[in-house]
Amino acid sequence: MEILIKASQFILSLSLLIVLHELGHFIPAKLFKTRVEKFYLFFDYKFSLVKKKVGETVYGIGWIPLGGYVKISGMIDESMDTEQMALPPQPWEFRSKPAWQRLIIMLGGVIVNFVLGIFIYIMLMYAYGENFLPNQNVNDNGGIWVQDSLAVTLGLQTGDKVLTIDGSEVRKFQNLPIEFINGNKYTIERNGAVIKKDIPIDFISKLIERGKNEGPFLVPRYPFAVGKILEDSPNSNGELKVKDIIVGINGTPITYYDEAKSVLANYKNQDISLKVKRGNETLDVPVKITDKGTIGVQFAGLSFADLEKLGYYELENNEYTFAEAIPAGLSKSWSTLTGYVKQLKKIFNPSTGAYKGLGGFISIGSIFPSEWSAQTFWSITAFLSIMLGFMNLLPIPALDGGHVVFTLWEMITGKKPGDKFLEYAQIVGFFLLIALLLFANGNDVYRWLFK
Repeated sequence: MEILIKASQFILSLSLLIVLHELGHFIPAKLFKTRVEKFYLFFDYKFSLVKKKVGETVYGIGWIPLGGYVKISGMIDESMDTEQMALPPQPWEFRSKPAWQRLIIMLGGVIVNFVLGIFIYIMLMYAYGENFLPNQNVNDNGGIWVQDSLAVTLGLQTGDKVLTIDGSEVRKFQNLPIEFINGNKYTIERNGAVIKKDIPIDFISKLIERGKNEGPFLVPRYPFAVGKILEDSPNSNGELKVKDIIVGINGTPITYYDEAKSVLANYKNQDISLKVKRGNETLDVPVKITDKGTIGVQFAGLSFADLEKLGYYELENNEYTFAEAIPAGLSKSWSTLTGYVKQLKKIFNPSTGAYKGLGGFISIGSIFPSEWSAQTFWSITAFLSIMLGFMNLLPIPALDGGHVVFTLWEMITGKKPGDKFLEYAQIVGFFLLIALLLFANGNDVYRWLFK
């Protein structure tokens, strides 16, 4: 059922983005009186699941869910209709239109993707606002908790305060992991001293190899909350209760969970007293310490909202009027785009190992939640829309960006590339895209089988 919910959201999001992208080509083509022969969601090699001709255009749904297309008369595109291109140009064909009109037609899909992404982010800001843990708040209250080898690889220690990444302050603590992925250098404060460090070149490779189920590698310092008392614990029938917050050990005050280990190690095989917060009360609770220096309990993971209720951190809640949501949505769109560009640069640098994380349909589908959330669905859809817009702008033949480059060349030099050249460029671009598609989805299959 979980897979079905994820897949349904993925297909809905992808279909919406494809249809609107192709509509971005379709509308200016019609405005410039260019014939559009087909408008398809997914590809229809050999046959279609659904098709209907309205006027001069066949609308349909193909059976290969790898994208979609509009077939514009007189254009070298996915259809590779060389027979049509061999005939004399007709006034309704793409190749007969002025270069500026062809440029607008080709940029239409990308423009729709960017506008759609921006619009969704604006509406999300207006409808839901923002709720996050400020990084400054974490810095003011003990810094980070290093419990993961990946954080150690970065050169971090418990209590460090992350100041900047690549010279810029990180406003939201939740953004720190992705900023470390995209960044190259960072600055921390440790014991009052400011230290500058390089992010290891193979950090992303280690992150990928770490696996998906190991939790976040960067967390704020947490209080010692009792999540479960283990069956073999010497305190299983004692006075210690689940949800107790331990704030003192035999007279030694503690604020965070990471402080408890060294203190408890001093009382192995002894009976001591813990000071705990239980609701609105503060109590002294007798416990037995094991020979390993533990009390036989499981740490309780707490949400940021829980931490705020307990008074450890204060979250920032921003609500926006529609007018205020516009710049907030634009800012979110820009940070999404620039972050994605940084990730692409890492992927094209083999020494980072980021290419190992390149994923296909399984990876994209897996980012959708197992339960329906309108906010999450539209947030992911906005990200995918901006990502799709940028990818299509890459100067690769067979993508919109490739056609744009050839059209701009014509406008600058006055020389139009020949049809044969465009045909061969389309073939090369097509094989490049297929190779990328196979590699990305091959990565998915490899991770599914072996990790």
